[in-house]
Amino acid sequence: MAASVDVVEFQLGEEHYALDIQIAREIVEMMPITPLPRAPEYLAGVINLRGEITNIIDLRDLLGLPASEEGENRKIVVLMPDVASGSNVGIIVDDVHSVISVHNDQIEHISDDITSSISGYVKAIIKIGDEKTKSLIIWLDIQKVISDLGYYQNTQ
Repeated sequence: MAASVDVVEFQLGEEHYALDIQIAREIVEMMPITPLPRAPEYLAGVINLRGEITNIIDLRDLLGLPASEEGENRKIVVLMPDVASGSNVGIIVDDVHSVISVHNDQIEHISDDITSSISGYVKAIIKIGDEKTKSLIIWLDIQKVISDLGYYQNTQ
């Protein structure tokens, strides 16, 4: 039997993405976000989540994806604190679909030659469905994305 891994499948625009289930602490409904002055474009602001101040990152801005209309299904995926060096961080996504179990034969690693600028952020491509209904899910390395933000902020 092939080994498998669990991921959270979510949506940004029309595309489907995934992140490791171990780094997702919880998924909460969208709530009012307090903007911070002079914050980078990708930092939507902060929320008070059960007494904890949580930084909210707009994943769409961070990944350079086009803006979309405010969707009614938008969610905040709150990450485990160790993902962001102990900070509370959440990412805004357009919708969360489910937790899926992915077998090794459904995972296709991308070549570093072609996509060198993004290969550090994309773990792999997940192939779901049969030959007729096959869809692709981009498996993001959210931990790497967040850690690179920390490095960038510390060097300014």
